[in-house]
Amino acid sequence: MKRVAVVGGGLAGITAALELADAGCAVVLLEGRPKLGGLTHSFERSGRWIDNGQHVFLRCCTSYLRLLDRLGVRDQVHLQRRLDVPVLSGRHSGVGRIRRNGMPAPLHLGPALLSYRWLTVAERIAAVRAALAMRRVDRTAAEVDAQSFGDWLAAHGQDARAVEALWELIGIATLNARAEDASLAVAATVFQLGLLERSDAADIGWSSVPLQQLHGAAAARALTAAGAAVRLRARVRVLDEKDGGWAIEGETYDDVVLAVPPADAAALLPDGAVELPGGWAEALGSSPIVNAHVVFDRVVLDEPFVAGVDSPLQWVFDRGTEPDGQYIAVSLSAADALIDVPVADLRDVLVPALRQLLPAAADARVKEFFVTRERNATFRPAPGSGRFRPGATTNRAGLHLAGAWTATGWPATMEGAVRSGEAAAASVLNAAAVPVPDAAS
Repeated sequence: MKRVAVVGGGLAGITAALELADAGCAVVLLEGRPKLGGLTHSFERSGRWIDNGQHVFLRCCTSYLRLLDRLGVRDQVHLQRRLDVPVLSGRHSGVGRIRRNGMPAPLHLGPALLSYRWLTVAERIAAVRAALAMRRVDRTAAEVDAQSFGDWLAAHGQDARAVEALWELIGIATLNARAEDASLAVAATVFQLGLLERSDAADIGWSSVPLQQLHGAAAARALTAAGAAVRLRARVRVLDEKDGGWAIEGETYDDVVLAVPPADAAALLPDGAVELPGGWAEALGSSPIVNAHVVFDRVVLDEPFVAGVDSPLQWVFDRGTEPDGQYIAVSLSAADALIDVPVADLRDVLVPALRQLLPAAADARVKEFFVTRERNATFRPAPGSGRFRPGATTNRAGLHLAGAWTATGWPATMEGAVRSGEAAAASVLNAAAVPVPDAAS
């Protein structure tokens, strides 16, 4: 029985550990925090469970959905029957909607784009042309990875208004970067797989329960049932080669999967383990996300979520009605300019913006306002970032990598994290496979 240590208990590590345990390996999962879930976790505050950030998925996130099935929690998420995104303006009344019809791709979005309220007729027609051109982008090409998404949009007739009110409406939330700062290859993955290749791919899903229940607690149960050992508060600081295996805290393993952030992986990897430029982890970088949590004294949002234009708000989510109010979460991606702004200053900006965006909030009283920040929420998907994203298999036998920042082809999403865990488990199992002689031999 192959003995494997998985270092890191986020979605990538959970996925790798489960797949390896299911394959018959003796798995030990080591997580430095007191709970599993990584960057998708929850905490308690004033008797209320608070997710550290608002995480959504799409119907095309097939690996993530398989993980939910494996954890036995598929019934604890909601998935739209058809994509429908209400888009509100901070300056104008009315609702614009991005929604699909029942036609095959790419016709499923044509009527929505051609009637989209927040663009002029000329901008809508140009957007349709750009969407058709996006289908032809080769997202696997190095020269595409090196190109800026913003430059591509400009070259395809997208003005600043179209970028703000359409392309970045989707792109900032999925890429955690503005168009001018994002690789065209990663952006093309989002738009091709999410919107342009299958008509139902972009239907949006979200958890109906706290993320800690959906991911961390469910994973702990599933791993234990599969025979894996879970060790919390077990931060790994040193990784040594020993007797053909790998030693961690005095224990030796045949294989190790490092499912940790890039900087931590770089610190643990021995020299020459990955063929990447020096300083690759720093070059890959990170991008922050800020979430504002607001409790009003009445219901102010009657949709599960809305997106905002002409506003400092990006996406606003209903986090639950209460006997005397409603809890609203505001997600702000690519939040470099906000990550260090004091809470009081954020409140001064965001609460008036909510009142402008949501008419019902105009005279509602704010009962609570607090902020959560993820300084290193994702890797930074800058043009050329692909050359800093290693694959699951390293140059050292028995050492493997996982994490949404590895070479999944996806941006740093839950789907990307799960896919990386699948790739790491496959790397372990493929290395362990014994070649079967062919008939001639």
